[in-house]
Amino acid sequence: MRKAAVIGAGIGGIATAVRLAVKGYEVTVLEANHTFGGKMHEFWLGKYRFDAGPSLFTLPHLVDELFTLAGRTPSDYFRYSRLDPITHYFWPDGSQVKAWADTGKFAEEAEQQLGVPKQAVQEALQKSARLYKGTADTFLQKSLHRLDTYLSPDVLKALGCLSDLGLTTTMHQANANEFSDPRFVQLLDRFATYNGSDPYQAPGTLNIIPHLEHNIGAFYPEGGIYSIAASLVKLAEELGVEFKYNERVERIITEKDKAVGVETDSGKYKADVVVSNMDVVPTYRRLLPDQPAPEKTLRQPRSSSALIFYWGIKKEFERLHVHNIFFSQDYKAEFEHIFKYKTVSPDPTVYINITSKADPQDAPEGGENWFVMVNVPHNQGQDWAQLTVDTRQAVLQKLSRMLKTDVEALIEEEQLLDPLLIESRTSSFGGALYGSSSNNRMAAFLRHPNFSSKLKGLYFCGGSVHPGGGIPLCLLSAKIVGELAPAPSPAKPHQRHA
Repeated sequence: MRKAAVIGAGIGGIATAVRLAVKGYEVTVLEANHTFGGKMHEFWLGKYRFDAGPSLFTLPHLVDELFTLAGRTPSDYFRYSRLDPITHYFWPDGSQVKAWADTGKFAEEAEQQLGVPKQAVQEALQKSARLYKGTADTFLQKSLHRLDTYLSPDVLKALGCLSDLGLTTTMHQANANEFSDPRFVQLLDRFATYNGSDPYQAPGTLNIIPHLEHNIGAFYPEGGIYSIAASLVKLAEELGVEFKYNERVERIITEKDKAVGVETDSGKYKADVVVSNMDVVPTYRRLLPDQPAPEKTLRQPRSSSALIFYWGIKKEFERLHVHNIFFSQDYKAEFEHIFKYKTVSPDPTVYINITSKADPQDAPEGGENWFVMVNVPHNQGQDWAQLTVDTRQAVLQKLSRMLKTDVEALIEEEQLLDPLLIESRTSSFGGALYGSSSNNRMAAFLRHPNFSSKLKGLYFCGGSVHPGGGIPLCLLSAKIVGELAPAPSPAKPHQRHA
């Protein structure tokens, strides 16, 4: 039986392991940490439960199809419900908008609260849907680094959308051309942060992102985001995948022009296929030091990172929902701080995720679990201790002012995650959450491919390679690897007919 070794038990690595197991490989996943999930893990502070990393869940069918692929019923392992409202937006001038799941209701809300014509909102979301449907099959679900992708009929659909793709304009310019209200423009520009980019630099192509959330929907998994990883690990183990924790891969073993296994402190693992779910930069620098590295790719500008405060709040706020955004006064200045000055704005936009709104057991009665996040630059040697102190104070002042409550007095549990910790815990280079940024029109093509052009049998998945970061794109990277890896023969009968 052919063997596969997967480096890293992040969501991309887990999903790849499932796909390779179904394909007939004997799969071993090697994880440096004591458990699975990568950024997608959970922890408790007293009586408060927190999802440590990703907080937004879209395109749930990408999880469901892994169970279906294995012959399982998805709901036996994993359940979720659609959020309504999706997000509650707050602006410094006191205006608010609830992004309702129904696009018509959301458009009416925007018109009533901001004076934005509802027809214009609906047309913008319809355009986002057209762009996604016209381009996703080519740009997200296939390798951009293989000729056969461009010979596919799907390319014709993508070419038909070229005039609307926004390749010659920035995301912000495209939105500002459509809407005169700066608040609604800010709401749309925010979607650039979904892959750690700057809407004032990133191409208008990123305006396909609102389609995922507003037209398809945002969802909440029963048990929190962590349940995505937990349910897929259960499936993988049922398929025979072996997870080895506290076993850091030190080297990818190569012979001539082929990857033939991995080496850890515990020994060597032979493999016909090696998949790295580790950030592509340390993969080359640490695991393949003797191989020529794709320097142009590795030196692409990195995405933003995050400063996260996990607060156990001893009060319930009826006006808040699962997802909440408190905008800055000057969005352009905020992104200049991140990407130009490599620091944190004194007036940051603040995101609060409160899972106890959906799962009351995540907080004690009368309390809420606040995941409070600010977008910050990736680590380049900044004084994070001082930046954390300053940012915490700015966040508390903003929230206390906008919620008319002394928030600091309500904090009874607290923990911090900064770019340094993100880097040390997940091997994400510089603590960048999404690998490279999308701050130029060719960014999608400059991401590392899902395979090595130099070493046969070596593949890549996860947020630092094509098609990008975030749960859906990591799952799609696994799908691409699963399709690229050669099928062993014969496949395991119990996996074919499970």
